[in-house]
Amino acid sequence: MSAVIHARGLSKSYGKTVALDAVDFEIESGRIVGLIGPNGAGKTTALKAILGLSEFDGELSVLGLDPRSQRAQLMEQVCFIADVAVLPRWIRVSEAIDFVGGVHPRFSRAKCEAFLARTKITPKMRVREMSKGMIVQLHLALIMAIDARLLVLDEPTLGLDILYRKTFYENLLSEYFDENKTIIVTTHQVEEVEHILTDLIFIRDGKIALNASMDEIADRYAEVMVNPDKAEAARALHPLNERQVFGKSIFLFDGVDRARLAALGELHKPSIADLFVATMKGTYA
Repeated sequence: MSAVIHARGLSKSYGKTVALDAVDFEIESGRIVGLIGPNGAGKTTALKAILGLSEFDGELSVLGLDPRSQRAQLMEQVCFIADVAVLPRWIRVSEAIDFVGGVHPRFSRAKCEAFLARTKITPKMRVREMSKGMIVQLHLALIMAIDARLLVLDEPTLGLDILYRKTFYENLLSEYFDENKTIIVTTHQVEEVEHILTDLIFIRDGKIALNASMDEIADRYAEVMVNPDKAEAARALHPLNERQVFGKSIFLFDGVDRARLAALGELHKPSIADLFVATMKGTYA
């Protein structure tokens, strides 16, 4: 596979504040990558660098292009979704379609209109007449109709109810994603994207705290629920985290032999949320 994004020593500071601290990472084609971190960790700064929206230090290549000097060429192959409030409230659906069709060479009007035909959105509706869920449907239709190689999603479902959030990701998988496309998604609702991710990057204080495929994570990490009489034996194996549930201790381990853990109690696969809490321990102190 060829790297869609290649970063070496990627750094960015705002005055005395270091937002990205010489991070290294690669993202391959055909992957769905979760970029997860607390507020202020460096997620948005990394996305801005990738999209050519911010200056940076270090080496960064996106689709074989330099985002600083070749942004116009890069944007022909990239789509970006942040808060849907970026759509002008006065614009009609037909006008939004005309606009995107006029500025993006990879836009398919037929594909966009086919998606909207399955919704309650009509061509003459203005954005201000729509619910937030409908605006997301319009935004998604515009984006999925662009044959982009890289899609960047920054908290794309923020403020939506659970039905629209679920539908958003289902549509993304069924109608947009394929082996030639790559998706980067940042979200605080990690439990809702866990099932679609192929790779996970945790970022903390401007540094990469974890960078692994979901298969690697399944092999490395394990949780075990332990009765009180075996808690000390579990602690001796140096768990990443310990929490209490119904009088029992649940320990999270990295790289410990599964047979040793099974002798202590009931094994479970940790969720991304549990892994995140363990990795970010102390960040919110």
